[in-house]
Amino acid sequence: MKRLFRRKFLHHMLEEIDMEKHLLDRSLNAFDLTILGIGAIIGVGVFVLTGTASARFAGPGIVFSFVIAGGACFFTALCYAEFASLIPVAGSAYNYAYATMGEFIAWIIGWDLILEYIVASIAVAIGWSGYFVSITKAMGIPLPVWCSGAPGTVPGALVNLPAVFIVLFLTAILIIGMKESARFTSLMVFVKLLTVLIFICVGSIHIQPGNWTPFLPFGIKGVMTGAAIIFFAYIGFDAVSTAAEETKNPQRNMPIGIILSLVICSVIYIVFSVILTGMVSYKELNHPAPVAHALNLVGITWGSALVSVGAVSGITSVLLVMLMGQPRVFFSMSRDGLLWPWISKVHPRFRTPYLSQLITGIVVATFAGFIDIGTAAELCNIGTLFAFSIVCGGIVILRRTHPEIARSFRCPLVPLIPLLGICFCASLMLSLPKITWIRFVVWLIVGFFIYFFYGINHSRMARK
Repeated sequence: MKRLFRRKFLHHMLEEIDMEKHLLDRSLNAFDLTILGIGAIIGVGVFVLTGTASARFAGPGIVFSFVIAGGACFFTALCYAEFASLIPVAGSAYNYAYATMGEFIAWIIGWDLILEYIVASIAVAIGWSGYFVSITKAMGIPLPVWCSGAPGTVPGALVNLPAVFIVLFLTAILIIGMKESARFTSLMVFVKLLTVLIFICVGSIHIQPGNWTPFLPFGIKGVMTGAAIIFFAYIGFDAVSTAAEETKNPQRNMPIGIILSLVICSVIYIVFSVILTGMVSYKELNHPAPVAHALNLVGITWGSALVSVGAVSGITSVLLVMLMGQPRVFFSMSRDGLLWPWISKVHPRFRTPYLSQLITGIVVATFAGFIDIGTAAELCNIGTLFAFSIVCGGIVILRRTHPEIARSFRCPLVPLIPLLGICFCASLMLSLPKITWIRFVVWLIVGFFIYFFYGINHSRMARK
């Protein structure tokens, strides 16, 4: 039991970073982190899941779903901000758990984060492909059916080739360097925010109040289920914390990037969902590209083309940040000895964890070519909600075990805020289908085998 719950103390974590002389390049500032956060958050959630969750679960009440999911994320974001300023190392919630709850819980969270980022990347790549196929069709050069979707999603489809291509392309950019990736993300974020603004201006003119009746066609249960599904729309702010070792002055810049990006995106989501469900009936939104489809229905064909371009840009930035987060978790776990040492190798020229980045890209590209977006989104949500709950609990524990440590950012109203975060996350987890829980448990069991047959004996803590 002592081996399972041995903790990595805060000064040990910081000493290890100093000893390794910052192998990763510290090049990101508060603006870069905020852009990364917005880049990670606004994408599939607003351009795809808003429509499908409204049509299948919440109706116009999807706005309440966004408020509930956003509330859960806001409470968690405050906890993340304190941890990120206190423990500015790669690995995000994995390292936070290591410092508060011990190695075994840290392993569970690390393994869970691997699931979150890989599955999120798969879902985002599939969403990107849907809009890309829509654009090529509008341009009069439709892709062959066999290469434009996963088997079973479209009759005759064999592989989702656009999804495979975009994953491999962004993987190459991330291997080249973080600053280059941040510049590319900034461009994509500008395009998608401009697109969202144009949609809000144009869509508000075509609102028909009758489309908001009935406002809750599936009741409160539908709103909660919708919140559990569109929770995927908020995933991304936690990915900012994985870049802590590549951030200048992380004690100051990490909290700014995490909280500011979440607040901006929450406001955009609520306004966007109100306008979308007011333009057309929620029944019309169960479509691979619901925003473009809604504009077509009200006769704004040029707007449909513009939104499709903006959606592709927006989803590209989300995918890039998701693909960035996963290798940093791999990197941190490997450095601690819980995974094989070759995983944490840093490229001598680009100073990025290139081997773990390459593995992530290949795995995501392979699965994105052959599964559907619904399965991926649900599995990603449960993994993320579980990680968020652990982070919230970790703040309460750390305040009791290390009250003396100076904190550049303090989560307010502890333990109330962390407990609210746990309650929100738990309620959303319980709203997910049973099959999602079964898949999640199977993933954890696989992780237990790796930990007990390798990690527990090879960790740095074991050698110490």
